[in-house]
Amino acid sequence: MQTDDPIPSDSVSVWPHRLAVTTAAATLPLLFLGGLVTSMQVGMVVPDWPTTFGYNMFLYPWSKMVGGIFYEHSHRLLGAGVGMLTLALAATLWATESRRWLAWLGVAAVVAVVVQGVLGGLRVVLIEQRIAIVHACLAQAFFALVASISLFTAAEWRIEPRHAPQADAAKLRRFGLLNVALIYAQLVLGAVFRHTGAGLGLHIAGAMVVFVTVFLLVDHAQEYARQSDGHAAGTRLLRSARTLRGLVLLQIGLGLAAYIVKYLTAAGPLSAAAVLLATGHVIVGALLLVTSLRCTLRAYRLSGRAHPVTESFAAPEVRA
Repeated sequence: MQTDDPIPSDSVSVWPHRLAVTTAAATLPLLFLGGLVTSMQVGMVVPDWPTTFGYNMFLYPWSKMVGGIFYEHSHRLLGAGVGMLTLALAATLWATESRRWLAWLGVAAVVAVVVQGVLGGLRVVLIEQRIAIVHACLAQAFFALVASISLFTAAEWRIEPRHAPQADAAKLRRFGLLNVALIYAQLVLGAVFRHTGAGLGLHIAGAMVVFVTVFLLVDHAQEYARQSDGHAAGTRLLRSARTLRGLVLLQIGLGLAAYIVKYLTAAGPLSAAAVLLATGHVIVGALLLVTSLRCTLRAYRLSGRAHPVTESFAAPEVRA
């Protein structure tokens, strides 16, 4: 297998990557709690915002966090925690990162998390379903953004391919972009259905299209990896594509199971099985979006390298 050489660099801080990974990892349970709040229909059990029953949000007594209040208030607290992590990430990127475009991505993440918090509050104050849909869709986009920053700050992104693959990545790029767009559209349709009950047929049809395009992407990734003769970057890209294939199979299974439990059995829409399956469907959808985006970003990174890179560079010094 061919190896990679680090891009020449000044000393590189490990903290942007650590904070990006931590923020992305904290966002996933936040999405899960948000999904639980929607699935359990407890989004309005706390009637005020930014206070909680008149308390400062951070001072609300733990003893009063019972029933639906526990899920809704926990969602608020974890959201505040993700917001603080995002601020720390953006500040660290500005302080340590020489790639200004990446520092600006950190600013974009801060703007997104602030808007997301305000939308969540307005959903409570205005009791507006359309705001809830936008809130759900922005949450997915924010998760994808932070996951992308974690990729850009990883050692992988500071590695220059020593012998770039000669295979054409154009089809990978096209199918990658197509999958990102289709998966995000599916998430939007899913949010509309969860909050309004409309659009299920279109959501099912979209799932069938995504199933086909994901398998086509895997086929192209396998061909690319074969032509690149075991190049490390091509192998990573293929691993992402295969992970995407596994996730789409899991997602279809979860969606089918959720539909059966909710509509074709006597369990009822608020049974534990219905709640967990519906929420799991949301989380796997988020992982699908992130995996598809990271796969596409890898394809774009390789696409401009038509000739072998012959220089060899020393490894950058890593700062803690």
